[in-house]
Amino acid sequence: MKNLIFLIIFCFSTNIYAQSEIDSIYISPRKQKLINDPLTPSKAAFYSSVVPGLGQVYTRRYWMVPIIYGGLGASAYYYNFNNKEMNKYRTAYKRRLAGYFDDEYIDIIPENEKLLEGMKFHRRYKDFSFIFLVGTYVLNIIDANVGAHLLQFNVSEDLSFSPYIESDYFDFSQSAGIKFKINID
Repeated sequence: MKNLIFLIIFCFSTNIYAQSEIDSIYISPRKQKLINDPLTPSKAAFYSSVVPGLGQVYTRRYWMVPIIYGGLGASAYYYNFNNKEMNKYRTAYKRRLAGYFDDEYIDIIPENEKLLEGMKFHRRYKDFSFIFLVGTYVLNIIDANVGAHLLQFNVSEDLSFSPYIESDYFDFSQSAGIKFKINID
């Protein structure tokens, strides 16, 4: 218990400095041009709407492209799979109504109502897959826009975090607490 209290006091009594040597970080001229251009977010969003992932390539966030195409590919695959299965169930149902009992489901699904349930099941999941496909495409555009905006986000060189415990704040007769204060100069 004493070690835990010591660790907490030690962590909150040290100063944490972020980006203390920002001048020593090299920024390529191409990235500096993207940072200074106010149209970078709209260009990235436009590029991603034309070709998914191109906005991420434009802002040099290449690692996002496989994630985007993985989401789009999985959604398209399941849309196609569920569409084929739905059509198989519908065709089998229509053939049974026409008097043909030679479909592939005759041994597993003898009732016609179950064929309709299978068709509705695959139609529902086909619709879900389409929603995920459109959602992934829209998220791709939003991600390109937000990523370009964050590329232009300027963080002050003097960003520090120094919490302290104010000793006269404690009044143990009524309640106990810790006061944190963050100064951003």
